[in-house]
Amino acid sequence: MTLKQVIQKLVPYTSAVWAEHVFRWLGHQGNSTATTDEKDNHINILIEAAPRFNRASSKEFSQTLRKRVNAYFEENNIKRTGDIRVAFKALAMFSLYFVPYIIQMTMNLGTVPYLLCSVLMGFGVSGIGLAIMHDACHGSFSSKKWVNNLFAYSLNIIGGNALSWKIQHNVLHHSFTNVHGMDEDLEAGNIMRFTPSEPWKKRHRGQHIYSWVLYSLMTFSWVLLKDFKRITKYSKVGLVQAQGVSYFNAIATIVVSKIVYVGYTLVLPIALGYPVWLVLVGFVIMHILGGLMLAMIFQPAHIMEDHDFINGDTDVINQSYESHQLNTTSNFAPTNKLLTWYCGGLNYQVEHHIFPSVSHVHYPAISKIVKETAEEFNLPYRSVPTWGAALRIHQRTMKKLSEPEWSLA
Repeated sequence: MTLKQVIQKLVPYTSAVWAEHVFRWLGHQGNSTATTDEKDNHINILIEAAPRFNRASSKEFSQTLRKRVNAYFEENNIKRTGDIRVAFKALAMFSLYFVPYIIQMTMNLGTVPYLLCSVLMGFGVSGIGLAIMHDACHGSFSSKKWVNNLFAYSLNIIGGNALSWKIQHNVLHHSFTNVHGMDEDLEAGNIMRFTPSEPWKKRHRGQHIYSWVLYSLMTFSWVLLKDFKRITKYSKVGLVQAQGVSYFNAIATIVVSKIVYVGYTLVLPIALGYPVWLVLVGFVIMHILGGLMLAMIFQPAHIMEDHDFINGDTDVINQSYESHQLNTTSNFAPTNKLLTWYCGGLNYQVEHHIFPSVSHVHYPAISKIVKETAEEFNLPYRSVPTWGAALRIHQRTMKKLSEPEWSLA
């Protein structure tokens, strides 16, 4: 019996889509013939810890939606993965990051030009993460696996770690969106409260104000500690080993990539004669901008007042995987073509969460299918007209969560 069959047999109420997603990212990255003996650790996690979706709920909607989206690709004779547009975008995003860096390293810049280059690099960091690495980690950047793996490791180049991201984002966040205790995007170390299932603390008062300061530090946490903590945590429950990577090799990769990153972003410019304070200020500016941009895209997609927040103590989520995504996810600014281009279509979060293996270049087209099908089955399809409006709703949600009255605990 294959691993995929075991997942579906032992978790009968789990969405078939979820089982496939878990199999792909926790198991064997596409090796459907692997046996349970090879990856038994994460089976225990799936069975014992994971809430299960009710596959029977909204079954007709799920089947109809997938049939229609599949028909779109077949009738138009196009691949679900990226095309020449993502290749040009990759060139643009890497240029946005590396051209200013090369200018810094090859010219004796003054303070203002140096910091302006750091600003551009900040937008490059978020652009690479949102529009390139994100698709690659989902396997949707290219139809070729080696190309996806190559561009997934662009995260390591800008200070993060691809393996940590794949487990945290692809598996936990996508499989259990807005489920407290499973979706790590809801975790903020008790400093912020992202879900009414999180116990309220006095420190949460005012989080709608100070959250933006903390959001700006997001990428700093990648560089400094978070990747080490996550890989250690995931290794203890077998998730790292399930990717076919030993804990030692995972940590070694992080250490080497961090040394290289610190070397070219901090050590090299200082060695070339730039003042230490200027290099550090430029580094901070780059990460503040990168962190804010990432937060401004991801937070209004899920932390919104009209979304479902699921208590992690539940055994069965009484809806299908697809309808769960509709109830926990919002689109925003769908007509803003510049934003859609820059953020890798992640303002179309509904489509992305239901079809994570589809490249973002197809989201505007299939969004019409998803919207019409959801309305046909009387299911919600959330889309905020503008980016600014979405950010204001998120801000209002954070304020509501700063008070003890909104609680599911």
